[in-house]
Amino acid sequence: MRVNLNVNGEEMTAENVWPGESLLYVLRERLGLPGSKNACEQGECGSCTVYFDGVTACSCMIAAGQAEGREIRTVEGLAEESGKGSDKNLGTVQDAFVEAGAVQCGFCTPGLLVQTDDLLERTVGAGKPAPDDAEIREALAGNLCRCTGYEKIIDAVHLAAERRAASGSNA
Repeated sequence: MRVNLNVNGEEMTAENVWPGESLLYVLRERLGLPGSKNACEQGECGSCTVYFDGVTACSCMIAAGQAEGREIRTVEGLAEESGKGSDKNLGTVQDAFVEAGAVQCGFCTPGLLVQTDDLLERTVGAGKPAPDDAEIREALAGNLCRCTGYEKIIDAVHLAAERRAASGSNA
């Protein structure tokens, strides 16, 4: 079957999709977007988190056919245009994770980035105060990391929130 979807603001078509394929498989293998990671394939770890029509979801749990005509935003979609052709710069959240040392093996990172972006859009981007540690922990509870003690991840979220508030941006 053919699946037409909007990924990171671009209309895309995946051909020869088996009806049982996951959206994660389509993104990685058919559309060449390897950012979302394939870890548990059961919706338990959060490594494959994407925006699905504006709501975060584990792409491993979404059948490819369900994505027909839908809007998907992946971790690749968090990058910002640099103004230099098709070059992109790290987004605020991505940059904060790198600077805070919140990236280790990198397997959980894409899902954490998407979930953090969502948290900040719902708080700082909506004119609310930056999230506190408890709010961050709750928002990231579905994203598992085996390498860190989560402290650097929480530091990265605070740093991204601070920068987003200072810039007045949702990026």
